[in-house]
Amino acid sequence: MSEYRFIRWFEELGKSDVPLVGGKGANLGELTNAGIPVPPGFCVTAEAYKYFVNNVKVSKEQIRELLGEKAETGVLAEILANAPEEERTLQDWIMDIVSRTNVDDSRELLDNTALIRELIDSMPMPEEIASEVLDAYHKLCQRFNKKPEEGEFIYVAVRSSATAEDLPEASFAGQQETYLDVYGDDDLLENVRKCWASLWTARATFYRAKQGFDHRKVYLSAVVQKMVNSKTSGVMFTANPVTNDRNEIMINAAWGLGEAVVSGAVTPDEYIVEKGTWKIKEKYIAKKEVMYVRNPETGKGTVLVKVADHLGPEWVEKQALTDEQIVEVAKMGARIEEHYQYPQDIEWAYDADDGKLYIVQSRPITTLKETKTEEAEEVTEEMEVILKGLGASPGIGAGKVVIVLDVNDIDKVKEGDVLVTTMTNPDMVPAMKRASAIVTDEGGRTCHAAIVGRELGIPTVVGTKEATKKLKDGMLVTVDGTRGVVYKGIVKSLVKKEEEEKAAGGQVVVAGAPLITATEVKVNVSMPEIAERAAATGADGVGLLRAEHMILSIGAHPVKFIKEGREEELVEVLANGIRKVAEAFYPRRVWYRTLDAPTNEFRELPGGEDEPIERNPMLGWRGIRRGLDQPELLRAEFKAIKKLVDEGYDNLGVMLPLVSHPEQVRKAKEIALSVGLVPHKDVEWGVMVETPASAIIIEELIKEGLDFISFGTNDLTQYTLAIDRDNERVFKLYDETHPAVLKLIRDTIKVCKKYGVETSICGQAGSDPKMARLLVRMGIDSISANPDAVELIRKVVAREEARIRLEAARKALE
Repeated sequence: MSEYRFIRWFEELGKSDVPLVGGKGANLGELTNAGIPVPPGFCVTAEAYKYFVNNVKVSKEQIRELLGEKAETGVLAEILANAPEEERTLQDWIMDIVSRTNVDDSRELLDNTALIRELIDSMPMPEEIASEVLDAYHKLCQRFNKKPEEGEFIYVAVRSSATAEDLPEASFAGQQETYLDVYGDDDLLENVRKCWASLWTARATFYRAKQGFDHRKVYLSAVVQKMVNSKTSGVMFTANPVTNDRNEIMINAAWGLGEAVVSGAVTPDEYIVEKGTWKIKEKYIAKKEVMYVRNPETGKGTVLVKVADHLGPEWVEKQALTDEQIVEVAKMGARIEEHYQYPQDIEWAYDADDGKLYIVQSRPITTLKETKTEEAEEVTEEMEVILKGLGASPGIGAGKVVIVLDVNDIDKVKEGDVLVTTMTNPDMVPAMKRASAIVTDEGGRTCHAAIVGRELGIPTVVGTKEATKKLKDGMLVTVDGTRGVVYKGIVKSLVKKEEEEKAAGGQVVVAGAPLITATEVKVNVSMPEIAERAAATGADGVGLLRAEHMILSIGAHPVKFIKEGREEELVEVLANGIRKVAEAFYPRRVWYRTLDAPTNEFRELPGGEDEPIERNPMLGWRGIRRGLDQPELLRAEFKAIKKLVDEGYDNLGVMLPLVSHPEQVRKAKEIALSVGLVPHKDVEWGVMVETPASAIIIEELIKEGLDFISFGTNDLTQYTLAIDRDNERVFKLYDETHPAVLKLIRDTIKVCKKYGVETSICGQAGSDPKMARLLVRMGIDSISANPDAVELIRKVVAREEARIRLEAARKALE
């Protein structure tokens, strides 16, 4: 058990701790425990942020004092005019502001999110959190023989690591802030609070709104890590993100802190290394004109300086890494990729103090694409090259040039324009989405513009050095993101070819050609808004379509809707949401899980005042228990599905959650029949196996008539091991691969095979390669994973099936 309530050391963390410390924190713990050289540190958990916003209270008069004139205009003035006199939690004020913000209005979004950040920055950190943060910091300092009681500290980096409740798979990479060279108690507390505030940057708020995330359930962990005094640093991709060659490692390197490479402030060296032989295939030695260093005036924080002034003119075009270091970095990348069994995007640094290589971050590459090798186009007279750079995101884009030198000008970029800038930053993402192509002066193939361009599928050329000077507003250009060139005018032959390829279905896939596996690999979908993206993973269907976000999105308690005579409105909301997913995946199957929201989630909705207060909602009135007690809710869900069946959608299945008795299956069928929905004929009919009871009496459940079952390992594990998965004190004991859990799964699959009932899994464990290998050997029919894990799980499944075939062949030869 941890010694702290709000702190976790890296050594206490692993990749399963995303809900507690976000992806960045969980990965640093995972790497630390895998023996990778990670600078030591700790995480101020998401529970600390949650405690902060829900326990710090402020009155409207205090807000007027804190924000002055800003409180007298716009949205905040309207909120204050209608707010009660008594103090309210910080979370209440934040939600009021964000709920009244039009995220598509760039100016309103920037202004309102700035108000939220200023409000957070002005609030004191609760003593119960601050005391733990400083105690952990002092212990970290003492590891390096510093005496904090005498004013001796170490420098640390404070990084943001966001996470979403109920959606631990959600990605928020690059949306929040990082603060470097932080020194001393006051500086640390200030920067942890700044990280919390950065949850409400314009770009982060915009992203969550467009992805359909509930702002109330997104939290932030602050990662505090010993600072590397970087001599050289950079980024490494363990698969070439431009050519998609998985046998190549791409390394970008520059002088000083890695922020210069990540932000695109400098065009870095680029090295291409062949895996296995460790041959350096390519070197591009850039003019590295600037670098980030510790601020020499204040002794903390960072400043951008000229390399020629700081190191000497000869360092500008000097190779940043020796050949030996290039190979050392590449081998470390391959080691990390082997650990995760997936290509990684890694930030690394060489420490000037001890000369050692350190890894400061690693995340999966999400932008590998399927590309075709093409013969070089013959350059005709109409293809006049006016600019060259690095091809960072393949494809052809053409349109009118719009030069953006300040984030406040992003509204100038209209649909189909070519965005030209010195270097993009996350605040420019709304404009980048509208652009037909992106061209920058600075940056390498791992800079912000390159990564976002690949994610959005927008042709991108970076590192041109003079795009903002050579190109003029209003010019018509054609951008070739594959070859890294910009042509004068609209090159019709290239544009036409691009349009033909898109029309022929040349869509981006997650990575490589799709593998065909005997075990189907499906995807979990939480919100209809991500249906197209989820379908693009090539998944074999949807193993779990959650109802909760659709129902909770109506803004009021669903029973309230029904009592007010608005049942048809509720049915229409559900039908529209399910239709989006069924259409995106058709004819692949989509299994819809009926409502399974605990009472504490319903209680927050208008009309939820009568919800019971339960000591442990996870064990309470939820799932099919509630559906049968309030049949009007279940009836509305079945009416929505019946509506889609009548429209011709024959790829739907119904899945009942938290089943523990055959009678529950029988009664649910009766309600379905009452609205004209016929199980086994109109829809496939199944249950979630997420209680030990359902696993033990699976034969009796099957005899009630089931087409399929799906393991909900999140609940099955906590109920089998008597562990509350939301309780941080016991969460370390939570293990989906515990022998008792595996025995229940294995025995259930065996019985289902006997009766011809299909088996699947849709819990978080379905996204774990180790669990996937075990399930394949148990004979499961399908595995449903989170969207970002589909490709990885498919590869794991294919490899395990191949091993099984090989073992059988060898055995036959004995």
